[in-house]
Amino acid sequence: MARAFLGVEKSLTGRTWRDRLDDAGRAAALAMVQERGIPDVLARVLAGRGVAAADVALFLDPKLKILMPDPTVLIDMDAAAARLAGAVRKGETVAIFGDYDVDGACSASLLAEFLDRAGTPRIVHIPDRLIEGYGPNSEAIAQMAGQGATLLVTVDCGTTSHEVIAEAKRIGLDVVVLDHHQAPETLPEADALVNPNRLDDLSGLGHLCAAGVVFLTLVALNRVLRAAGHWTGARPEPDLLGALDLVALATVADVVPLIGLNRAFVRQGIAVMRRRGRPGLRYLGDVAGLNGPVEPYHLGFLLGPRINAGGRIGDAGLGARLLLTGDDLEAEKIAGDLDRLNRERQSIELAMVAEAEAEALAMVGLDESQGSVLVLASQGWHPGIVGLVASRLKERFGRPSFAIALDERGMGTGSGRSIPGVDLGRAVRAAVEQGLAVKGGGHAMAAGVTVPATGIEAFAAFIEGRLAEAVAVGRLESGLAIDAAVTAGGASAMLIEDIEKAGPYGSGHPEPAFVLPSHRLVEVAEVGAGHVRVRLRAGDGSTIKGMAFRAVGRPLGQALFENRDGTVHVAGGLAVDRWGGNATAQIRITDVAAVR
Repeated sequence: MARAFLGVEKSLTGRTWRDRLDDAGRAAALAMVQERGIPDVLARVLAGRGVAAADVALFLDPKLKILMPDPTVLIDMDAAAARLAGAVRKGETVAIFGDYDVDGACSASLLAEFLDRAGTPRIVHIPDRLIEGYGPNSEAIAQMAGQGATLLVTVDCGTTSHEVIAEAKRIGLDVVVLDHHQAPETLPEADALVNPNRLDDLSGLGHLCAAGVVFLTLVALNRVLRAAGHWTGARPEPDLLGALDLVALATVADVVPLIGLNRAFVRQGIAVMRRRGRPGLRYLGDVAGLNGPVEPYHLGFLLGPRINAGGRIGDAGLGARLLLTGDDLEAEKIAGDLDRLNRERQSIELAMVAEAEAEALAMVGLDESQGSVLVLASQGWHPGIVGLVASRLKERFGRPSFAIALDERGMGTGSGRSIPGVDLGRAVRAAVEQGLAVKGGGHAMAAGVTVPATGIEAFAAFIEGRLAEAVAVGRLESGLAIDAAVTAGGASAMLIEDIEKAGPYGSGHPEPAFVLPSHRLVEVAEVGAGHVRVRLRAGDGSTIKGMAFRAVGRPLGQALFENRDGTVHVAGGLAVDRWGGNATAQIRITDVAAVR
């Protein structure tokens, strides 16, 4: 990032604003305008994300037929497809073991739905987070084997499950692993282990979520079955593109990078979702108050949290059952149950976050020099909510954070969330290898860990030492990157449509940030659960609404209230507010700065 934007070296929340484009970036944006004839703001957004002028057309219209690789570029894909095809052809019962989050539910549903269309018996098991924990366990696998399963397929888990997979093999099950989590050097002895994050996998598809890996597996499996003449008039070939709604939901909810193939998955999956053909997602959207066409934002903030609520504090299998059902009455009931659980989850989360933030303030305050990583634990915390608490701590204190729930036996179940440039999953695996955690792993940005209460201090010290340097570098580069300045009058629906052409936005492809320079805060009010609603007026009299989510009691909310009726620079993302059936522009405020 280059120069300070509008000269803001320190905003009212302590952040530096940087122009996302340096001189080379501005030249690239100008070239796009001149050569491709696209609007200036869109060109700045594209150039700020490293898109070359020659790639603009494909980037703005990511086509699956162009970006889709041959699935066999993934190691063990041929073996996985062959074993699954054998099960389909012989009518074997397939046991599907998934994770309890959105990616796990979508992955399990994708495979189960395909097997249903192929006429293959299947069993789906989603583990209880509290009783069974993450990953496959011997008890559940033995139960599925007792129900006649001869093939076990783990989805969104299994890469590190050496002992359990060995036990599954011992009792006579073949095992296929379809996963995306970071992998150790030594892998379990599965019949096939498809994971683009295997150390020996050179596919370049490590950004896929598990549902993306499962989708590629189904493409490979479908090809084998087609060659074997499995599909007939009585049993037509499944419409794999019609299943992209599940891939899109998992991709957004699992916060994997929205680059390359993932952008095509989400773009085309949302188009499928807008047709409202899947009863579960249709009713879940209705109960969540989703009005207007489905956008990536809805997947991450409305649909995803409700599916996750079952795995966090209720029946972990609700999400997969919702996604698989074709019955409207069942879909409506499950959607209502998940919405109720989500409200309960929100109440528990508020109390836990308040306690965690108070403890963190007592430990380090808001001084970034006081520790690089937060590791907090409590006996009273719900283990299904700790990941959300860790995320809130990371946002509030700007550093990697762990929240650990301790049970009555003195064992802690925790989750961590990281900042860009700091690989949390690798650090947790190193702690496990050092004997400082019972088990753990995950992604660069999110990790899970199991650690005894007596070992939390040693675990925290290890993580601090391991990540301190990376956190320091990340903080130096963490200024708020601004794409462009606009006025209230210029923030039109047409402008937002141009910006959305470069979407979907998310992890690895950040939502554009814009500044409304020298606008007056004519209204500031608290609304909802700690949000701040504002109205801004430009010098020409034009106005725009704004919302700062979860800002009450935070530096951002305080700055907005203290500057009511004053003139400030406001930064945030632009969106269309469709509340009440009217489409108007709105800014989702992320920062505010004084006018010098």
